[in-house]
Amino acid sequence: MRRNLQSGGRFRPIDLAREHGLSTQAIRNYEDAGILPASERTPQGYRVYTALHARALRAFLALAPGHGHRTATAILRAVNDGVDSEAFRLIDESHAQLLDDRRTLQAVENALRDLDAAPPAPGAGPGPVATRGRGAVDTFIGPLAAQLRVRPATLRTWERAGLVRPRRDPQTGYRVYGAADVREAKLTHQLRRGGYLLDQIEPLIAQVRDAGGLEPVEAAVHDWRGRLSDRARALLGGAAALEAYLQQLPRPGEPDHP
Repeated sequence: MRRNLQSGGRFRPIDLAREHGLSTQAIRNYEDAGILPASERTPQGYRVYTALHARALRAFLALAPGHGHRTATAILRAVNDGVDSEAFRLIDESHAQLLDDRRTLQAVENALRDLDAAPPAPGAGPGPVATRGRGAVDTFIGPLAAQLRVRPATLRTWERAGLVRPRRDPQTGYRVYGAADVREAKLTHQLRRGGYLLDQIEPLIAQVRDAGGLEPVEAAVHDWRGRLSDRARALLGGAAALEAYLQQLPRPGEPDHP
């Protein structure tokens, strides 16, 4: 018969393990890592746990999906060492990272949405173009810079960073931007406006190139948004479980809870 971990009493490692489908070795490892408070030992050396240990385990398992195993471990160790301020700092860092990830996602969404929304600069005109194949139209650095409202030197900087890769006209040596190059330049432009550095933009451009277009990236963004929402809910669940543990955790100078 399984023992009720909600009530008081003394429990074996297997009693804690069964509740979460873990192994008894995992329970011992969690104690050795400081995730669980130190257990009492029987005269024979067997570990003995209490409902407090069960609540610590629930807190850790609730924290791990939102914070990750390493940070969740550090949070529980800080709490068990009586350094709540360090645990709260780690929690704040995870929330700050989530907010930063949301801002990055918003910048990417804006960039994808605005790729074709920016009108040409007044008076820029279409500029010289070089046709390549039926229905395909290429452009040069001047007209593209005017369309994006940036200096040609900016496009050359992006090229050196590997963000755009125009080919060279074999006769004139001029840079020639095809449809994919224009798309990448627009995406880079929007992300730069969002405050992102060139080395932060490069992985996204590489993903667009590998995918052969924006559609897979848009699908990835949709999945990214869902994963951020899952993380937010996991952080909430972890906070609730940790608070329940903190409410039962004796502190120095305080009598033990029954």
